[in-house]
This record gives sequence, structure tokens and C-alpha cells, in this order.
Amino acid sequence: MDYDQYNAFCRALPATTYVVQWNNSHVWKVGGKVFAIGGLGPDDAPAFIFKTSDQNYHYLSEHPGYKPAPYFASRGMKWIQHFASSAQTDEELMYYLTESHRIVSLGLTKKLQKELNLNQV
Repeated sequence: MDYDQYNAFCRALPATTYVVQWNNSHVWKVGGKVFAIGGLGPDDAPAFIFKTSDQNYHYLSEHPGYKPAPYFASRGMKWIQHFASSAQTDEELMYYLTESHRIVSLGLTKKLQKELNLNQV
């Protein structure tokens, strides 16, 4: 996945906003909270960071093409960096970006979730 594909995918998720910050990283937020970061990984190739569940964090930490996200993981946060793009891992990445969006949106106040029309049943 390249930055254009990544940005198009994140833009299509509900109630997202985009900003460039932290050394020109492509940062996506929901309700003002970060759920995905596109930056440079090994060999200056695109790499993507996202929040995960505890279970997915432990699984992906041992999975090729993924590693605990620098900075975040060292502070005990469950964020993973995806750094080896292929057709199969791009499909996986879309799933994990969607899950990160969901996890972060569930952490927003109920009032903000309602205002953004998120997680309404």
C-alpha cells in the first residue's frame, strides 16, 4: 500500500480528519484522537502504525511484516507498525486500520460518538 491508497482508505472511514505532523507523517484521527499514522519504515519505505486489541497486538508482534510500533510500544501502548507491503498484507492492513478506527472511536465520549454518528445501535 502506498500513501495515496492509505490516505484514500482512511478518508473513507466515518468521521475522520487528516493532518500532516510528526516529521511529515500522514496522521488520521477520529474525534480528534489518532487511529493511524503513515510514515517511513525500514529503508525509507512506507510504514503504517495503528492501534490494536491486546490479542492482535500479541499476534502481530510475532508476525512477519509487523512489529511493535516505535515510541508507542516502549510506553506500554498497544500500537503496531506494518512495514512490509504486499497484496495479502495490504488487505490485512485495511482490516487493522478499520479496527483501529473502531477501537479509538469507542474511547470517545458517548456524546461525541453521537455527534459524529459513530457506534450507534
